[in-house]
Amino acid sequence: MLEFKLPDMTCGHCVRAVQQAVHEADPQARVEIDLPTQQVRVETAQPREAVVARLVEAGYQPA
Repeated sequence: MLEFKLPDMTCGHCVRAVQQAVHEADPQARVEIDLPTQQVRVETAQPREAVVARLVEAGYQPA
C-alpha cells in the first residue's frame, strides 16, 4: 500500500484528477482518498515511482 500527502489536492475536481492519474499508472489500482487531510492511499502492483510520476504529470506533487 502506497501513501501520499498531496497538499495541492483541494476539491472534488482534484480528487477525480488524482484518481485518473493513478489509474493511468495502473488501471487495476484501488484508490482511497481523504480530501480533508489530503491523504491518498493506493493499492497497486506498480512501483511507487510510476505512481508518483503520473501524479506529478497531473500537477500533484507528493509532499
